[in-house]
Amino acid sequence: MEVIHFVVHDEGDSVGVVVVEGVKANDTLSGWIMDQDKIVAVTALNDIPIGHKLAIQPLAAGATVIKYGVDIGRTAASIHVGEHVHVHNLKTKRW
Repeated sequence: MEVIHFVVHDEGDSVGVVVVEGVKANDTLSGWIMDQDKIVAVTALNDIPIGHKLAIQPLAAGATVIKYGVDIGRTAASIHVGEHVHVHNLKTKRW
């Protein structure tokens, strides 16, 4: 059985959530897209802590980020596939 490193609700989401400890830059990660029951592979560009987000689509600066089908904010800079997505490059739209 293949190890799942991150989960995604729907392939329309732009990020997945890392569900294992110890993700390092250049690791090849397996992700499970739950709604489609599909496995995808992404190469991590950074170390990513468990519970943090991983870009699964390229995102331009100012783009909307979708997680579990919900708008969770906008990018503060462009983000590449495999990059760590967190408070350093994702901002709320609330204020």
